[in-house]
This record gives sequence, C-alpha cells and structure tokens, in this order.
Amino acid sequence: MIENSLIDWSRAQFALTAIYHWIFVPLTLGLGVLMSVMETFYLTTGKTFWKETARFWQKLFGINFAIGVATGLILEFEFGTNWSNYSWFVGDIFGAPLAIEGVIAFFMEATFIAIMFFGWNKVGKKTHLTATWLTTVGATISALWILVANAWMQYPAGMEFNPDTVRNEMVDFWAVISPVAINKFFHTVISAWVLGAVFVIGVSSWYLLKKRQSEFALASIKVGAVFGLLSSLLLLWTGHGSAQQVADKQPMKLAAMEGLYKGGDGVELIGLAVLNPGKEAYNDPADPFLFKIAFPNMLSYLIDWDTKSFVPGIADLIDGNAEKGLLPAATKIERGKQAIEALAKYKQATEDGDLEAALQYDAVRKENFAYFGYGYIKDPTDLIPSVPLTFYSFHVMVILGGYFILMFIVALALSKKFARHKWLQWVCLWSIPLAYIAGQAGWAVAEVGRQPWAIQDLMPVNAAVSKLATSSVQVTFFIFLVLFTILLIADIGILVKAIKKGPELAESSNA
Repeated sequence: MIENSLIDWSRAQFALTAIYHWIFVPLTLGLGVLMSVMETFYLTTGKTFWKETARFWQKLFGINFAIGVATGLILEFEFGTNWSNYSWFVGDIFGAPLAIEGVIAFFMEATFIAIMFFGWNKVGKKTHLTATWLTTVGATISALWILVANAWMQYPAGMEFNPDTVRNEMVDFWAVISPVAINKFFHTVISAWVLGAVFVIGVSSWYLLKKRQSEFALASIKVGAVFGLLSSLLLLWTGHGSAQQVADKQPMKLAAMEGLYKGGDGVELIGLAVLNPGKEAYNDPADPFLFKIAFPNMLSYLIDWDTKSFVPGIADLIDGNAEKGLLPAATKIERGKQAIEALAKYKQATEDGDLEAALQYDAVRKENFAYFGYGYIKDPTDLIPSVPLTFYSFHVMVILGGYFILMFIVALALSKKFARHKWLQWVCLWSIPLAYIAGQAGWAVAEVGRQPWAIQDLMPVNAAVSKLATSSVQVTFFIFLVLFTILLIADIGILVKAIKKGPELAESSNA
C-alpha cells in the first residue's frame, strides 16, 4: 500500500517543476510574437529603429528561452521517475504527442533560432524574418503538443484498453487531439501572449520613468497594448469555451471553481466572494460564503445558453441525483472495483487456459470500465478537490484578466500622452508580476481542480505514483527547489542587466 506522504511529495515535486517551468514558457511565447511583429515592421518600413527594437526584445527572448529549457526537460523525465505506473498504463498514448513535440518543434527551434540570433548581417532581411517567425512558430508548436498531452489527461479519448498488457493503446490519433485539447492550446498560448504584452509595456514604462529611450518605449507600448488588447478579447472567448468543456467533462472541477456545493436549475455566477472556512464538509448546512457578489442565473446561461439549465454541485456529484441521471460516487467506486476484480480474474483465467471464463470476466470489465479509476478511491469525499484553492485561483485569474483589458485600453487611450502619466507607468511596471500570478492561478485551477485524478475517471494519483522511498522524493524536491531558484535568480539577473543596458539605438532614430 502506497503511503500518502509519498503521493503528497511526488505531487509537490511535480507541481514545483511545473510552476517554475511556467515562469519561463509564457514570456517565451509572448515575446516571440511581439519581436516577430516588430521585425516585420522593419522589413516593411526599412527603418533601422524597428530593427534595433526587434533585436532588443529578441535578446530578452533568448535569455528566457535558454534558461526555460532545463525545467521542461526535467518535467518530462519525472513522468518516468515519479509516475512510472502512469507511464506504463498510458505511455503508448501520452508519449506520442511528446515525441512529436521533440521531433518537430525542437527541430524547428534549434534550426531557426541560430539564424535569428546570428544571421542579422549574414542573411537577407526576408530570410531572417522567416527564421524569426519560424522560431516563434516552433515554440508555439512545442506548446501545442505538450498541451495535447495535458488535455488528454483531462479528457482521455482515442484509446482502447488491452487487458493482456494492462495498458491503454491508441486507436485513433486524431481523437487524442480533441476539442478540449484545441481549446486548451489556444487559451494557454493566448494567455502567454497577454503576459508578453504586459511585460513589454511594463519594461517600456521603466524606460519612461528613467527618461531613457522614450521613442523606443512609446513605440513598444503601443504595439504591446494593441496586441495585448486583441489577445485579451480572444482569451475571453477561449476561456468561455474552456468553462463549457469543464462543465461537460469535469463537473466536479466546475463546482469547486464556483464554490457550488448544491446544484440546481438557474445557478448564479459568483463574481466576488469570501468562502466560509467554517464549512467543514460538502453536506454541512452552513452557508458556503461569508460574503458574495453574484449574478443570478448567469452560470447556467454561460454553460448552456439557458438561464434555467441544471448545474450539478458537489453534493449532487457525491450523493448522486437520480432526477438528473447522476450516479452516487459510492456506486461508481463499487463498479470500479468490479472492473478491477474482473481484470484480475481475466488474467488468472487466461493463465489457466480457461478462455470461456476469461471472456466472461472481460465482458464484466468492459461493462464497468468507464468507472475503472474509481475502484482505487477509498472514500467518496476523496473525489472533492481543494475548494478554496480552486475557487480563489479561478477568481484571481478572472479578475486579473479583466484588469489587463482595462490596462490595455487605458494604455491605448493615453498612448500619445503616456510619457506624461507617471502613475500609469508605475501601474504598468508593477503589473508584470500580476501577469505571472494570473498564469499560475490558471494552472492551479486546471490541475488542482481535477484532483484526485492523474487521468480523469481512469487513474487517480494514488495508482499512478512510482513505488519510491519517500525520502528519495523529498531529497530531490529540495535539490530541484534550490536548482530552479538559482536558475530563476540568474534569469532575472541577466534580464535586468540587459534591460538596464537598453536597446542599441539613438534616442531618435528613424533612419
């Protein structure tokens, strides 16, 4: 029996690596598009100003990209070291998008990033611009396949379970690239574009505060604000699509996101609220909130375009709701145990050569396989994720998203007078960490909200974890903590040094 401490430390180590990795990735994706756009301006206008502007942001892109690769590699290796049961169970499917990412995306990035950095005076303008865009596309394709793999964990599809090997095998590659995966890709990448825009505006505001390179700063702010506003509006659209998919595929996550303990018809949407820490159980009659601002019927409407649509709460999903066709969690757990037991009996019957019995047991396994993962759940309440962490992370992400839209609009409205408003420059500068907080909060919703599942409904984390000594995971956790912190400090230090040096252009250069 695997100790809870091992599971907790394994999850903590993976979360640590993912958190640090996502510090580097979004800036790479966001700056990639912005530097490509600025170099496009250089090609179309012929102005050296845009060339040097693009080169400056490319320098920051390169610093961040180089240090970010290390955390990504470690993250992938952890699937084999810390989650070997998971890797065995679904490696045939999960490994495919990661392999494609390595073959296609890494190849593109490794090939064209060298031309981008070292080819300014060695290749033609069009060739160099092509290399810059292909570097950005390569980084985005890399994100695509990683997010396809992650989305498959949220919504497994395109597979068939092989009882002889006890593995899930891919039968439909295109089903793996599900609508869930496509929406997750766009939502995640566009959120990185928003961060890139906030970063460019914030850094440019610092130059205005220091009364340096004002032309460069104002031009970068204008490009960043336009790009950021367009990206934010697209983010609203993909966020809405994501919420609808969560409601359909992961209703428990949605309930946690909204602090919805008891569902119903015409459910309100929480705008701002404080959870009641005194509510100790999902069936506790205490009010879930100490304070709330809510919009009547809006959650039902946004999920199903119907103000009276039914949205299940945590109690409906744990205790069941016969009227709405929801099975109790206890029933799912029992059917999952039947599937696991039938699989074991199938294996034994196969070894004994009793093919008739083996077919009968496999039929039972197939009948109950939709609940296979529930068979490893010890208590129905284990199916409830951390409501406070999921709820607050979701609302922090949404509120900050609205704040960035407002910031971009104000930056554009005052673009001609931006240099006069120090308050706005300070606001934009200190918005940079807020963009990172929003991104981390989004991932907390995605990953904490689906607990206890490593693969939704198919494999919980207690069945996915490797059988390691807890002390080994603890030691590597702290090693990674120190290593990643050093990398982060180095990244920030080198970025700050490059920013202080500034772009290599004259105060007024349009030649």
